[in-house]
Amino acid sequence: MLTFFETPQAAQAVALNFDLTRRLDDWTSFRKVMASRVPDAFTRDEWAYLITFLDGDHLQAIFTQTFGRRLYAPGLRRIEALFRARPRVSVWLPNNVSLLGPLVLIMISLGGGAITLKAGSRSEDLCQAFLDYCRVHLPESELRTYLSKQVDVQRFSRESPANRELAQADVRIVFGSDAAVAAIDALPHPAGSVLVPFADHQSEAWAEVAALNDAALLQLIKVFAIYGTAGCTSPRRLRLIDASEADCETVRQRLAALWPTAQRQDVAMNVASQNVASRQVLAALGWAAELAPRNAAVLATGHAGLPEATGAMTLSIVPCQRDDLGQVLPANIQTVGHVLVEPQSPAWLELLAPTAVKRFVPVAAMHHFSPVWDGGNFWRSLFEQVDIAS
Repeated sequence: MLTFFETPQAAQAVALNFDLTRRLDDWTSFRKVMASRVPDAFTRDEWAYLITFLDGDHLQAIFTQTFGRRLYAPGLRRIEALFRARPRVSVWLPNNVSLLGPLVLIMISLGGGAITLKAGSRSEDLCQAFLDYCRVHLPESELRTYLSKQVDVQRFSRESPANRELAQADVRIVFGSDAAVAAIDALPHPAGSVLVPFADHQSEAWAEVAALNDAALLQLIKVFAIYGTAGCTSPRRLRLIDASEADCETVRQRLAALWPTAQRQDVAMNVASQNVASRQVLAALGWAAELAPRNAAVLATGHAGLPEATGAMTLSIVPCQRDDLGQVLPANIQTVGHVLVEPQSPAWLELLAPTAVKRFVPVAAMHHFSPVWDGGNFWRSLFEQVDIAS
């Protein structure tokens, strides 16, 4: 079934094995069912994010961002390309970002290929939980049939021979360490298959003190508290631009005071005890570190000469001169979440241009997943392009 899109230059045809309008409607209408009950496997915030992700305009934007505006009367436009979905997709999910599985599943379902997802062997399997929920609660539809027959979630170790079967897919999407990506790529795979690697990355937040009101600090806490430093889009540090160490101390105290408002749920005993230990280690290294209420996190201030602050739930707060921002970035930087007075200023683009930063977004959007990731449109890899000339 051909669906057409257009750019200002020409039109493009996308061959899908389903009706796009119906599939978008099926996903969008499912939100009403989802809103009636939160499954036990999900937190309220996770479930709310999934419901928001399934907004019809948001799903349509995946196509618009990749192929252009949808075209309902293609007869008067020159067709320059045909895109056909690659038939089989395998995904290796990470251990540390459990919600990623459902998000990737939804996005790949808009290509129509058969999907096999390997869930993280040491993480909560939210992907299987979401798939089970869909198979039970989705109304009878083409989408429900597709999810029942064409989507599979498996769980095994990275060393399992089952990886060889997954490597036979037309598209191999791998989330994990550099070594894990290299190991999957080394497995025998079909000629012409596509590897989409998402290897080891880290992120941080940049802020100007003048822009750090309580609302911005609450957003920072909410984003950090989801994954701590484990997620590639989680801020490992907050850099205060053109600020003093005294400014950092003030921000640390404000974060500690606001923490219970942003993170209301109980803190697991093992996490709390690890944070107590992390604070003691950081204090010995010279950091001024304090525990957030209920030992939910460690907030540490210091200067550039100290050893890097580590800990699964440690947020370091450090001053940095604007002119030095590009030089202090880690080599594997992915996302910079910003709290700035004028984030659209061309001066920020000049600063970012020579860096390896892949995303420059408001702090609240650091975890937002989209077809453009790590500097490229990974969702576009689900399709093979055929050039059309007249």
